[in-house]
Amino acid sequence: MGKKIIVIGGLSAGPSAAAKARRQNEDAEIVLFEKTKNISYATCGIPYALSGVINDRDNLMVVEANLLRERFNIDVHLQEEVLDIDPDKHIVKTNIAEYNYDKLVYTAGASTFIPPVKNIEQAKNWSACRTLEDFDRIMQKDVIEDAKHITVMGAGLIGVEVAENLREAGKEVTLIEGGDGILPMWEGKFRQFAKTTMEKHGIKVVTNTFVKEFDVNEGQITGVQLSETETQATDFVIMSVGIKPNSHLLTSKGAEYIGNGAVKVNEKMETTLPDIYAAGDCASIKNTQTGEYDYLPLGTHSNKGGRTAGVNAAGGQEEFKGGYKTAIVKVFENTMGRTGMGPAFMTQNNIDFAVNLIVAGSTPGYYPDQKDMIVETYYNPKDGTILGCEAFGEKGVDKRIDIMSTAIYAKLKMSDLPNLDLAYAPPYSPAKDPVIVSGYVTSNVLNGQYTEVDAVTLKDLIENTPEGEYNLIDVRNPNELQANGKIANAINIPLEQLRDSRLEGMDASKPTYIYCAKGLRGYLGYLILADKGFKNIKNLSGGFLIWSKLN
Repeated sequence: MGKKIIVIGGLSAGPSAAAKARRQNEDAEIVLFEKTKNISYATCGIPYALSGVINDRDNLMVVEANLLRERFNIDVHLQEEVLDIDPDKHIVKTNIAEYNYDKLVYTAGASTFIPPVKNIEQAKNWSACRTLEDFDRIMQKDVIEDAKHITVMGAGLIGVEVAENLREAGKEVTLIEGGDGILPMWEGKFRQFAKTTMEKHGIKVVTNTFVKEFDVNEGQITGVQLSETETQATDFVIMSVGIKPNSHLLTSKGAEYIGNGAVKVNEKMETTLPDIYAAGDCASIKNTQTGEYDYLPLGTHSNKGGRTAGVNAAGGQEEFKGGYKTAIVKVFENTMGRTGMGPAFMTQNNIDFAVNLIVAGSTPGYYPDQKDMIVETYYNPKDGTILGCEAFGEKGVDKRIDIMSTAIYAKLKMSDLPNLDLAYAPPYSPAKDPVIVSGYVTSNVLNGQYTEVDAVTLKDLIENTPEGEYNLIDVRNPNELQANGKIANAINIPLEQLRDSRLEGMDASKPTYIYCAKGLRGYLGYLILADKGFKNIKNLSGGFLIWSKLN
């Protein structure tokens, strides 16, 4: 007779675990408990169902309970909530009965954190937007039909997606974030790019603000108090300020966990309790870059973790090593992606890093509708090992972030990037892909042939250095300056004229900052200046395009 495996939780990791356990062991008795009436639906698709991009609720359903029952011979119990676990006796207690188990897979997920806002207990016109029950509640209240203004609290991945889709549905939207910028996983400039995009599309973005009180009239929120003097009138509020792992049933029994309550698991997804595995948003997996436990609540990790827990609970021997914060989000016409370690984390943890930023076309200039892509890569300044990457643009960001994620996994160096054999055709990429260009530029830096300065640092240098103590050269053509502006105090010498006598009056010993539109002409000008005896030269990474976006 096979072993008895109980799976708690039916959203993502649970069904993945149950199905893989069956594929591993045909003789096992597998029971899955889900406290709601729905299993295995696409939580990540819910924001897009608000706008009608996903035009049918049924399309959110990934796997029906009957499929698990009939195809995989799994005993699925819907609307049966697990209330307690006895790890010593190997017993699970639900609201209906008690069940014995040999192995337990715990995939109870996480719940939306609801902040202590004054008057929220009196209000009816608010909801989270994380579960199918949340979606049904929003639709049953006819929010999409009737509300003119909707406030979204929290500007992480879900909050930004909800805000965008509500705006696409024709709603007035205010997005409120307690931190200093939206999408806090990203570096500051990228958060600013996303904020600017959202504001361009008519979303009011409020940062550095924690909502403490609602104005409520007859059970309805009529206003969200942003400060002592400012209140945002609204018809509905959606909560997306964070999540809390549903881990109490294990942590209360002694399972080890990290600060937010997520249960620690090893590479086999085993908790510190005997015969109990955990996966999904209730679990903490290793960050493979740092070797430390981390919290990475994404569907990719839920599915992989659930699969690993299921196969091992059924007698297999597989490992899921963890992740390293790869993420992507659509911000209207733009896409923003990231992978690996970011500047804030590395600074806080005293990790030495250098930065390369480029602006490159996602397709060749001769191909119609070329779009710029901003790619910033973080690397070890001693040997060039890639530590992280962030990117922003309208086309091709997903491809480049996945390349850089793979490079991090393989522990590649920036000098390895030009050797990658990447797919090329004009509709998809220039002959020199942005990833390849990043490698070329950084190789020049590491070889001591080139030095850059970022826009924020350059602004600080200009503001804190007397004007006559540095050279600032703009190598764009005059018509570009007329159309787009320039950095104050910059001398315009078009690249094609940089070799002539106009340089004779400049002091080559002074710090010299050079820039163009996006960086390439600045680099060429850098080489000319170096040949003419200028010693302390820096090219503005990303050129005036990045400067204008940040200043």
